[in-house]
Amino acid sequence: MGSKTRPKLDTELYEAEMTKLQAELVEMQEWMRTSGNRLVVIFEGRDAAGKGGAIKRIMEYLNPRVARIVALPAPTERERTQWYFQRYIEHLPAAGEIRLFDRSWYNRAGVERVMGYCTPAEYQRFLRQCPIFEQMLAEDGIMLRKYWFSVSGKEQEKRFRSRLTDPMRRWKLSPTDLESLTRWEDYSRAKDEMFVHTDLPGNHWRVVEAEDKKRARLNMIADLLASVPYEKVERPDLELPKRPRSTGYRRTERDLQHYVPDHAGTLDGSTPAVKYGDPEDADWPTPPPSGPVAAPLQEERADD
Repeated sequence: MGSKTRPKLDTELYEAEMTKLQAELVEMQEWMRTSGNRLVVIFEGRDAAGKGGAIKRIMEYLNPRVARIVALPAPTERERTQWYFQRYIEHLPAAGEIRLFDRSWYNRAGVERVMGYCTPAEYQRFLRQCPIFEQMLAEDGIMLRKYWFSVSGKEQEKRFRSRLTDPMRRWKLSPTDLESLTRWEDYSRAKDEMFVHTDLPGNHWRVVEAEDKKRARLNMIADLLASVPYEKVERPDLELPKRPRSTGYRRTERDLQHYVPDHAGTLDGSTPAVKYGDPEDADWPTPPPSGPVAAPLQEERADD
């Protein structure tokens, strides 16, 4: 059943299931840490498809010394002269670590290909080398999971419009993001060709239906947990030690230290509380159309 025919997921049900999955993520993290295994998770898809939100919920309770997000900026002039995969290699995990790539080396097959940021020869070389590179990772023992977040043109435009008027998320939009609306079919063709070359036995792309962000996050995290053969790690019982008796230490006088101002003490309750919610979620109103966004696209299904 497609997401278009299903009701939006109830928020309380969503949060309850998310908490269960996040607890399992903590268990998986401990198994990774103690077993010395290595995990790379790639998040790809169209702009505003929900990759960042999924990463945020995955990382919420994980140890940042074990699990880290890799979100690289545009390559420097020096990096442009390196082997294409070189700058990603230094971010691969060591024993017991997890790396979440918020976009990855697949930039070359997507935005670089469509926007002309690479040459045709560089693009063809990437398609040849990428399966070999990923096979090398697998042979070295790195677990690789690749997720493609699929969203329709109508839903993408809705999320772009929301971000144009949302000061908390305005930074997520760039001219390149907006131009992706006018190059919808170019991106579709690039994605299809990328899948032909890199959706391979033993190393498949896992497609996440992302019209409903809540369902997408739950489905993606549940699939990740099911794909990793982790086991519950027994942890030693810990007890708090007794505090030793004082040896005469005296704290430094308060007026000799520089404390931050008591901003909280200035709050008197007269200002109405303002709770921020993601306007792209169903439970929050969608801002009115505004800004230079292209006309609605006719394609209603999620683009795979």
